[in-house]
Amino acid sequence: MTQKDITFVADFLTEHFNEAPELYNRKGKYFNVERVGQYLKDEDDDLVSPPNTEGNQWFNFLKNSTHLKESPLLFPYYPEKSLHFVKRQMEGVIDQCLQKPADVIGKSVHQAVCMSLYKTSESEDCTPQLFKLPFLWNDKTSNIHYVLFTILENSISKIHILRRHTDTSRSVSNGIIAVEFGNFLNNSISDSSDSRCYSCLDAHFYDDETVTVVLKESVEQEGKERVLAQLPLS
Repeated sequence: MTQKDITFVADFLTEHFNEAPELYNRKGKYFNVERVGQYLKDEDDDLVSPPNTEGNQWFNFLKNSTHLKESPLLFPYYPEKSLHFVKRQMEGVIDQCLQKPADVIGKSVHQAVCMSLYKTSESEDCTPQLFKLPFLWNDKTSNIHYVLFTILENSISKIHILRRHTDTSRSVSNGIIAVEFGNFLNNSISDSSDSRCYSCLDAHFYDDETVTVVLKESVEQEGKERVLAQLPLS
């Protein structure tokens, strides 16, 4: 060790481990602990060296504010406690705030309809991800909820549109339909049906009456064509 290292350690011990007679009556606390580490201890005991808040602008602001001083919106300050204690207190308050909404929402949710979209193998390890890009849209004018999605297996050129009335007691016709793009962009009937086949990269609702889709040419070649198309729901 260099003399500089020894001096540094000596200064540290002098500053933080001086005898503290006022702490003699506290078991095992006969000196000042290092002031950062005390905040990180996971215990409910008071800090040995609490911070000095004198001159703190935030505390002075609260002290001089009639409305904020007793406000329930401000999380209480515990100057004598560690960060672990404050963290547990805050978690308890948050859990209490979320419990009631969770109970109410949980009791209000129920299954309205069940549709079988596809079947997978019994082994979960080899089951591919078949359900892709689900996008939700709520038509507030007609009170209808839409879900856009694709199923990758054997239907990459199709996009599925599921619609349900937001009032589960009512039903709407054509609950689910599939739109196939395929080779609909061919210039003429003489074009090969396999040469211009398109699959859906992404799909979103543009507005209540229009769906925007991004299509990709399925042929494996350089410079694949991309098409941005807007389809009317009608």
